[in-house]
Amino acid sequence: MNHSRRDFIHKLTASAVLLPLATPMISQATPYRPHQQGKTLRVALMGLGGYAQRVAEAMQSCQRAEITGLISGTPQKLEEWSGKYNVPKKNCYNYETFDAIKDNPEIDAVYIITPNALHHSQALRVAAAGKHVICEKPMALNAPEAREMVEACRNAGVHLLVGYRMRFEPNTLEIVRMRNDGELGKIMFFQGLSGFRIGDPNQWRLNKDLAGGGALMDIGVYSINGARYMVGEDPVWVTAQETKTEPGRFSEGVDETITFQFGFPSGATASCLSTYNMNYLDRFFLNGEKGFAELSPATGYGPIRGRTNHGPLEISHTTHQTVQMDEMAAIILDGKQPVLRVDGEDAVKDMVIVDAIYEACRTGRKQDLVYG
Repeated sequence: MNHSRRDFIHKLTASAVLLPLATPMISQATPYRPHQQGKTLRVALMGLGGYAQRVAEAMQSCQRAEITGLISGTPQKLEEWSGKYNVPKKNCYNYETFDAIKDNPEIDAVYIITPNALHHSQALRVAAAGKHVICEKPMALNAPEAREMVEACRNAGVHLLVGYRMRFEPNTLEIVRMRNDGELGKIMFFQGLSGFRIGDPNQWRLNKDLAGGGALMDIGVYSINGARYMVGEDPVWVTAQETKTEPGRFSEGVDETITFQFGFPSGATASCLSTYNMNYLDRFFLNGEKGFAELSPATGYGPIRGRTNHGPLEISHTTHQTVQMDEMAAIILDGKQPVLRVDGEDAVKDMVIVDAIYEACRTGRKQDLVYG
């Protein structure tokens, strides 16, 4: 992101605030079947960057969700995407004019895929326009912002969902089923490793004002969220330690590597790591008294690979964003209750944990977690 683009976004934000085993396991998971009946969720994509491109391509295979609007600060992108995805020009907006979606009956929801610092203000504006909010993770910069988003959407009578695509992923859901059915026994330990070596030093993810932090706010959220849905509980305490080996690349307030530990009500513990300076870190491991489950890769775009003490999980891959958007359509339009929640109230817990991790790093002290 160049300086003029970054300055433009800042101005917009300010104005808005006004060991595999030999025998394969026969999976009991039900393969993903798209919802083929009922209304279609009409979605405007906000922020037409790299991940939005992935979402847009995946949505071409959706049965219940379609792109009917576009929001961007770059006129050229609006022109290109409008033609590519057959979105009428009247449904294209910039960041200063998108409040007008209030009067557009062809848009039901807005998927916010912008830098982290913009999520809060943009979600409030979308809610005020009476449209459902789908927001990329992390949903906000901190827990207070996240709670304000939840309250605004509740008051407006609209849904607030967060783009936790892994909570719809079949290998993940199969392990959750096994845990719920007691096949792994009492859960004792979880390990989550999330990291990669980040590239372009000028990108917004390394700008504290736009990202709100560093690796923890990006890749680390996967291990935080994964610990919760794999163990099946919310942690009650956290300890954390920050390591910075390249202060020249990672400025003040932009974390390079953080290791963090959780304790759960049942007595289970977790050990996790998030980093922007090490590759090949995408693994979840869950240990129980009767067995184990592993995902490696655990959160990449796919295919996800799972195995347990019985052997590999043999589950076919479906594009995560396609599944996510069809399932979110069912949540919004049909009132479907997903196996794993993706609503804003549940996502606030991740922000409470993020805040506590940063405080634990700052103070060197264990932090008790209070979600209310």
